[in-house]
Amino acid sequence: MSKFSHLNEQGLATMVDISEKKVSQRKATARSIVVLPDEVAGKLIDGDIQTKKGSVFQMAIIAGIMAAKKTGELIPLCHPLALDNCKIDIHINKHELVIDCTAAITSKTGVEMEALVGASIAALTVYDMCKALSQDIVIKEIKLIEKTGGKNDYKRT
Repeated sequence: MSKFSHLNEQGLATMVDISEKKVSQRKATARSIVVLPDEVAGKLIDGDIQTKKGSVFQMAIIAGIMAAKKTGELIPLCHPLALDNCKIDIHINKHELVIDCTAAITSKTGVEMEALVGASIAALTVYDMCKALSQDIVIKEIKLIEKTGGKNDYKRT
């Protein structure tokens, strides 16, 4: 029977002990989908919106990478990791903004939480920068797409 990895035998919260795990190359990709109302989508389809804060896409990319790097400070019991790489790709699919965050590391533990946090914060940054145009922006989903390295690989089909 499977058990929660962050609970000890007494059911108390604990950090996962990775001291016996092997170092391997690990990579994870997560996706956020942001649904844009017409007034926002129309401006983004013509190209990235420039705001007083700067480029919407560039700010979202920077915020997502910064957040991925700080995942261990944001999510309780996550190991603090020094990422080897983090990349955020943003593209428009009709009225949806698709944000993919890929994090990579050579380590004893995976980077799926870093990828999920990066994709999430990039989506929230888009919302923040576009909310003056419309507050009908919806962050529809955040999901793990793929992870490799470690004990179990995963790929969403």
